[in-house]
Amino acid sequence: VQFVESGGGLVQPGGSLRLSCTPSPETPNTFTILTMAWFRQAPGREREFVAAISRSDGLTTIYADSVKGRFTISRDKVKKVMHLQMENLRLEDTAVYYCNAQKYGSPQTMQTTPGDLWGRGTQVTVSA
Repeated sequence: VQFVESGGGLVQPGGSLRLSCTPSPETPNTFTILTMAWFRQAPGREREFVAAISRSDGLTTIYADSVKGRFTISRDKVKKVMHLQMENLRLEDTAVYYCNAQKYGSPQTMQTTPGDLWGRGTQVTVSA
């Protein structure tokens, strides 16, 4: 396990959550060269891309159409943390959310090809 996710939970439709992803202590100090992303997997469905952010300052971001305008991905290279701010959550956002990373790479590439570094995931449940 290279990353640790946190911030998941139970929220009502229309609510908000903020997920965080930090490197595990065993992960080499390479945070700034990692292109990072969030994926999610709902029960009975394939894992799907959510959002990705470029390495270092995170100037480039890309989102799945289903979350565009509602989710915001960000990263802090000093604190070595990546966030996913989720607003206006919907029932269909219910899933386990995974932190993912690739050394170098690009956010565009990670849309279709996840990196080889993963976290264990954090559960997000949207329910009335």
